[in-house]
Amino acid sequence: MPYSTIAVDPVTPRIGAMISGVDLSQPVSNQQYSEIHDALMEHQVIFFRDQKMNLDQHKDLGRHFGELHIHPASPGPEGHPEVLIIHADENSKRVAGERWHSDVSCDAEPPMGSILHLQKVPPTGGDTLFASMSAAYDALSDRMKSYLEGLTATHSGEHVYRGRYADKGVNDAGKVYPTNVHPVVRTHPVTGRKCLFVNPTFTVKINEVGRDESEGVLNFLYDFSAKPDFQCRFRWQEQSVAFWDNRSVQHIAMWDYFPQVRSGYRITIKGDRPV
Repeated sequence: MPYSTIAVDPVTPRIGAMISGVDLSQPVSNQQYSEIHDALMEHQVIFFRDQKMNLDQHKDLGRHFGELHIHPASPGPEGHPEVLIIHADENSKRVAGERWHSDVSCDAEPPMGSILHLQKVPPTGGDTLFASMSAAYDALSDRMKSYLEGLTATHSGEHVYRGRYADKGVNDAGKVYPTNVHPVVRTHPVTGRKCLFVNPTFTVKINEVGRDESEGVLNFLYDFSAKPDFQCRFRWQEQSVAFWDNRSVQHIAMWDYFPQVRSGYRITIKGDRPV
């Protein structure tokens, strides 16, 4: 795909690209927006280096791609409810994203994409791995594709979020976290590619089969979709940005840097109901 306002350097043949030639802290032109969007659709996750953005600039960037999503559980910085704080240090007992997932897939309309900007990173470690769910689907046998066709799965935030942010002053007694049903295989609304849409963080069952069969099929899909064949790995530097498409990508954040600090902010862009 030709690009005139940005440079696009693929990370692997299946997923990921480094983007250069654009300053995300400045207003993005219509042409740059179009080319960044095209690169995201083609490569599913895109990376930028040396991007110094404040929270307002970060949010302005996200709004080029859609309305901003507000997380159902995690509080944002004061005055910025659309911003998710990503922070781990020597006091952390757990960190966000330790298992493969698509962000907030329990929502009725799961997010279209997420833009993570890290300001502080450990000397080594703290990488994020991304896996293409369209590449994983394409690699399935025709028999398995036929089996999965028409199946739905329940995604829930209850077991993920309940009590999770108590240390940030969140009292979620009486709060109802989202639970929704989505197709096991969704069709990407822009590219038309089919993608697996189940993940071990939010998905709790396949609805049309018994418990044992559901667990067996889900575990197979989790293992299969996490094969290195479908992955790329991003090594963070300070002021780096990753922008991924939650409709076709899962990711996992490595917590191999304790007690070092890894810190930044994420904004998330609203999506639509999977079909």
